[in-house]
Amino acid sequence: MLSIVGYLVVFGAVLGGFIEAGGPVAILLQLAEFMIIGGAAVGAVIASAPAKVLSPFVRSVGKALTGTGYTKAQYMELFHLLFEVFSTMRRKGEMALEKDVDDPLNSPVFSKYSHFLRNEIARSLLCDTLRLVISGSANPEELAQLMDEDIATREEEDQRPISLLTKVADALPGLGIVAAVLGVIVAMGSIDQGSQVLGQKIAAALVGTFLGVLLCYGIFQPLAIKMEFLAREEKKFLECIKTGILAHIHGGAPIISVEHARRVVFSGERPSALELEEACRALKAQSPVT
Repeated sequence: MLSIVGYLVVFGAVLGGFIEAGGPVAILLQLAEFMIIGGAAVGAVIASAPAKVLSPFVRSVGKALTGTGYTKAQYMELFHLLFEVFSTMRRKGEMALEKDVDDPLNSPVFSKYSHFLRNEIARSLLCDTLRLVISGSANPEELAQLMDEDIATREEEDQRPISLLTKVADALPGLGIVAAVLGVIVAMGSIDQGSQVLGQKIAAALVGTFLGVLLCYGIFQPLAIKMEFLAREEKKFLECIKTGILAHIHGGAPIISVEHARRVVFSGERPSALELEEACRALKAQSPVT
């Protein structure tokens, strides 16, 4: 929602300044210029990316427009889950969670953490890694490498929509020039109709250049930056899970393993050590898992 507010400020400032300078707003409403620039931009996106990238691209754009990244509450939910998982494995043995890890959507443990359960990427990283821990088929160094490879792959996937949007944004000023040139061609066909008509058509043609530059630097580039920030937050969330698991398999107590995970979180979303301790104590009191 904050992105929408930002765009309203952009358009408000641009149009407000234009009106203050005495510019007629009606001259900016050039449907032909919008069709040329918008249609060419959409066509460029389709031509630039394979079909398997287009769907994630649309989802990423929608998420960037409405998303706010991970919150402190979502991290606290993750810490609750990690504490319960590590405590159960420490008290009952690693095999106690075999069914939960194999089918987290129907797990009595995971089902208590709805936001995490809906996060397919994070859920996959945690469950796939815990499955190897339970089976004993990988040592800590191998597990660390596997998680690094998983996180790196996810990061590359997140970068593809960002790269696509950035390149299309860079092309928008050029597409604006294309629209302006076409408008000038039309205007030159009316040169015998007098200076007033010619001037209006030239002004209409220049709207194409204006739109191309505004869309690039006022809309799409900021959106690409927002997508980049959200991708970094996604990576940080996965690194938090990785750090907690590694601390656990190296013999850390559940609260210490979760504390390792807490230290990875950005300061704006990181709960204090006291908050985490109190939350874990409350969870322990509700269900004595240690």
